[in-house]
Amino acid sequence: MNVYENVKRIAKQRGLSLQKVAEQAGLGINSIYDWRKIDPSISKVQKVADVLNVDLNDLASGEADNSSITDADLDEMLDNARSFDGKPMTDHDRELIRSYLKGLYDAK
Repeated sequence: MNVYENVKRIAKQRGLSLQKVAEQAGLGINSIYDWRKIDPSISKVQKVADVLNVDLNDLASGEADNSSITDADLDEMLDNARSFDGKPMTDHDRELIRSYLKGLYDAK
């Protein structure tokens, strides 16, 4: 995998679009898409690595350790979660899902 594919994969795992990652990294909104054809500078890859909370080498090698998840990551995932019928989740349901997701990530 190249840097673009690694960024795309990790951003997707984090629930982020490439445009959102670029924006948060202070890059042009479509600049990461250009990485399909051109090699980005180390400084740009570092900015993206910081946004994705991974090591620079992880983006280059494709071996980012996604085996753990932070409480902030869980909060972000569950912020807009809805129940099956589209109603907001109860606190109890949210905590059950949080425990389940935490267990999945910790088990890796």
